[in-house]
Amino acid sequence: MEHRDIVIVGGGMVGSALAAALSGSGLSVTVLEREAPVPFAPEQAPDLRVSAISPASAAFLQRIGAWDQVLAMRAAPYRRMQVWEQDESCGTLFDAAEAGVPELGHIVENRVVQLAATAALRDKGDIDYRCPAAVRDIVYRPQASQLTLADGSQLQARLLVAADGARSQVREAAGIGITSWDYPMHALVLACHIDGEQQDITWQRFTPSGPLAFLPLCGDAASLVWYHRPEEVKRLLALPDDELIAAVSQAFPRKLPGIKHIAARGSFGLTRRHAQCYVREGVALAGDAAHTIHPLAGQGVNLGFQDAALLAKTILDAHAKGEDWASEKTLARYQRARKPANLAMQTGMDAFCYGFGNDIPPLKALRGLGLRLADKAGPLKRGVIRYALGLSSK
Repeated sequence: MEHRDIVIVGGGMVGSALAAALSGSGLSVTVLEREAPVPFAPEQAPDLRVSAISPASAAFLQRIGAWDQVLAMRAAPYRRMQVWEQDESCGTLFDAAEAGVPELGHIVENRVVQLAATAALRDKGDIDYRCPAAVRDIVYRPQASQLTLADGSQLQARLLVAADGARSQVREAAGIGITSWDYPMHALVLACHIDGEQQDITWQRFTPSGPLAFLPLCGDAASLVWYHRPEEVKRLLALPDDELIAAVSQAFPRKLPGIKHIAARGSFGLTRRHAQCYVREGVALAGDAAHTIHPLAGQGVNLGFQDAALLAKTILDAHAKGEDWASEKTLARYQRARKPANLAMQTGMDAFCYGFGNDIPPLKALRGLGLRLADKAGPLKRGVIRYALGLSSK
């Protein structure tokens, strides 16, 4: 039996970043990842799964030594975001210049972020990274949980961290329940090559059947996301490329660049989940193991990075003071900050999703008025932008 201070189950974006943030503490940290991501090559087609990395997340990744590695692969900065419903002239344009920042964020493939975070933790030299390492069994015990891996080896951990995704083994082993429900829509995702050069703007249009999103990637690549009823997504997904391009061209705004060809396509269902608690004695949840939200604004991983940053700080501060850093009392500091913040973001995304998802005339008029007012809000609008980017606490 191998004894470790901290075992992080899940070496994805959040788990790897958390491990890198814990480096240098003197604590023995092991990361278990089931499957390594495919190595990056510049000629590869863009992946389907991408995230909008906020400036706050980029700063965190910079602190742990991962952001430069992201930029060395590929990341597409966006400086403007256009949001509207039926009439673009009645919408809102968010511009980085209004907030005094160089960009609103970067659209980055999830695999690229994971590769960079994993490289950063491995560069540290004091983190035990094991991949492939599938967990066969977990026995949760408040003072020392026990893990059995697929190869028969066993680990004992004073603190067990769940960074193993929405269907977390760790969360289940610790007996932590979740509240969840499915959204009445699926997401059709297309990785495309478009006419013209690299874009620096994202578009988000709201329709009664669900939002439409355009996300710029590097070069002439882009990611299109079409939220719709499950049966309609299934129909669209089965269309030949030329018919799917025609359908997209008809539904998406005409001012968007034309699609030259589709590099990849896929779909996924949407589920909101929130753990009933984030911590117990000797266990903590982070990222999708603790919460999943509607991917409307690509903010899920930003919440996960905020979890990782604060969980690491909570552990390191307690360790430096000689406190029991794995106790429920100590870990509760992390939960008190992150649980309400994540719930607020979940609620905000739901408000957008459901608030724009109907054709009731008075509500449509109010939505249009709200978007127009937001576009003219001046200092308030600048404050909202900075808060959304994680650059201000007020």
